[in-house]
Order: sequence, then structure tokens, then C-alpha cells
Amino acid sequence: MGRRWSELNGTVRGFIVIFLIAAVIFVLNLEGALVSLSLILRIVFFIAIAVVIYMFWRDRLRHEIDTWSERSRRVFYGSALLALVDFAAYLWPGRHTAGLDAFAFIAVLILCGYAMWRVWQAERTYGY
Repeated sequence: MGRRWSELNGTVRGFIVIFLIAAVIFVLNLEGALVSLSLILRIVFFIAIAVVIYMFWRDRLRHEIDTWSERSRRVFYGSALLALVDFAAYLWPGRHTAGLDAFAFIAVLILCGYAMWRVWQAERTYGY
């Protein structure tokens, strides 16, 4: 059995694993547990993104941003805060995340990123 399993096509092997997991969930009636796990994973994913952004800011950007003008700091931090609120609103449990909600989420993230990039670029170009 082990040799047949290892010689099997990787895609077919993956589909068999997915089918077995889906069958276990269906037979044991674990849909509620799966929904709960999905909500917990959304929250953990949001926290992980926040921690990574915080570590990046603390290690690399904080000292550079302290030399910027007050206006540039406000725009940069305001854009970062808006992006964080955008992620929180998009990942909020029970919200529909399709259509215009998804478009608004992407548009706000792009605009926040653009504002942060423009401020960073302007301060690096004219700040020294």
C-alpha cells in the first residue's frame, strides 16, 4: 500500500486526502465545528498580520519616521490605521465578503498603500 501511495500522481493523492477529510466532516456532522474553526482562524490571521506589521515598524521604520515632518507622520500613520481598520472590517465574522464589499476592501488597501508609499518616497527624496 505504501509503495502504491507514493507512486500515485500528486494531484490525485491530494484529491483523495481532501475527499477523505470532507467525508469525515460529513459523516461525523462536524459542520458547526468547522465554522467555529474558520472564525477562529480569521481572528488569528488578523492578529498575525498586525504582529508582522508591528515588528516591521519597530525594527526598521520607527527611527526613520521620527525624522519626518509632522504632516508626513500623520498621513503615514493615518493610512496604516485605516488599512488596519479595513482589514478588521473585512474579516469581521458574519459579514458578506463579495461584490462591492470586496472591491471596497481592495480599493481602500490600494489607496492606503499608495498614500504611505508617496509619503515615504517624498521624505526619502527631499528629507536629506
